[in-house]
Amino acid sequence: MAPPLMPKATAVWLVENTSLSFAQIADFTGMHQLEIQGIADGEVDVGMRGLDPMTNGQLDWEEIERVQADPSARLVLKETDNPAPVKRTKGPRYVPVSKRQDKPDGIAYLVRYYPELSDAQIGKLIGTTKPTIVAIRDRTHWNSSQIQPRDPVTIGLCRQVDLDEAVEKGRKAGRAPASDDRRPISADLIPQEEPAANRIPDWMADVRIGGNNQGDN
Repeated sequence: MAPPLMPKATAVWLVENTSLSFAQIADFTGMHQLEIQGIADGEVDVGMRGLDPMTNGQLDWEEIERVQADPSARLVLKETDNPAPVKRTKGPRYVPVSKRQDKPDGIAYLVRYYPELSDAQIGKLIGTTKPTIVAIRDRTHWNSSQIQPRDPVTIGLCRQVDLDEAVEKGRKAGRAPASDDRRPISADLIPQEEPAANRIPDWMADVRIGGNNQGDN
């Protein structure tokens, strides 16, 4: 079933004006249940004005009442002459200006907890560029000291369903999750054992120590 026009705004209206379950609203709008719960909790799309699906002929109140009375029922979109929304399939995801300052936090979260995601996948989910992802991954980003990893789903940067799909693709591609998120230690920073030819034999060290003690006396 095609999603309604402006699905997020429609979801906001349904959350605020009906007793439909998160699952019913998610199914109708094509969103994830966690996104609907985030809207209800005031954590996702804060301040977005709801869109009444009855004003544009997408639903009738009788249909809403029917589904409210049956938790297993699902809303059915009314037939309309309006063109169906076109789902964007290519290019980075558009992120509202109000949420763009949260992008580094979302990127840091994905880099830390989803190492199976490629930079291209992260870029598509968050709507960012590869240089930015690399800078956050290598901790060379200009604002690294202020970046706090936060779930991009809960802060409204991407949908849970899209994240799950990307993770599944990453695992199928053979990018297994790493054991931890620590950066690799450079070989130049690993202490090297002193060559045997340059080491002082233990018996000479004892003699030297003994000689120093005798000289002190």
